[in-house]
Amino acid sequence: MANKRALKQAINAICEELFVECVAASLYSPENHKDDAEALLASIIKTQAEFTTRVSHPEPGMKPKLYYKDLREKFMAHVSDIVDQINNH
Repeated sequence: MANKRALKQAINAICEELFVECVAASLYSPENHKDDAEALLASIIKTQAEFTTRVSHPEPGMKPKLYYKDLREKFMAHVSDIVDQINNH
């Protein structure tokens, strides 16, 4: 497991890239889907806040290695969903 600071930095970097891609996709899309883009941007911000908070507050009773592995897997699942939504936008 990487240290918590590195994990938070990775989460923030990935979410920043998703945010930029979403803004670019909304600006260059031929159709105006302002509501969809705003909802997607809010989802990215919510995901970033949720997962950075979860890094600092692991679940009691769960082994740290398993907790952080589960956290990374769930984060990557959220990222894949957001990427799919950006691509379908």
